[in-house]
Amino acid sequence: MRTRIKIKRAYDAPDAGDGKRILVDRLWPRGLTKEKAKIDYWAKDISPSNELRKWYGHEPGKWEEFKKRYFSELDRNRAEVDELIGQMGKGPVTFVYSSTERVINNAEALKNYLERKAITKK
Repeated sequence: MRTRIKIKRAYDAPDAGDGKRILVDRLWPRGLTKEKAKIDYWAKDISPSNELRKWYGHEPGKWEEFKKRYFSELDRNRAEVDELIGQMGKGPVTFVYSSTERVINNAEALKNYLERKAITKK
């Protein structure tokens, strides 16, 4: 059985079903306190590079190319991927992100990457 990865916006209230909450953004969510966010681990080094993040800008037409470029960055940064996997553990995990875009965001791309690489724990 794979580790269940949920995706949740940082500004949505945490709940017990979230399991381990991992922030997967390079920048801390604006206006959100650490106490309110209830983040267990901040994986800022796993997030897209500043250059890629700025290029993408959450433009729907760039989504597929964004994923391709982001996956390439992840492939080159195996140490960060391995650290994230170690932090995930075996229980439920929620990747937390701050974008207003709920479908085409880096948390969703990261989840997709891990599933494609069959990296999620069994």
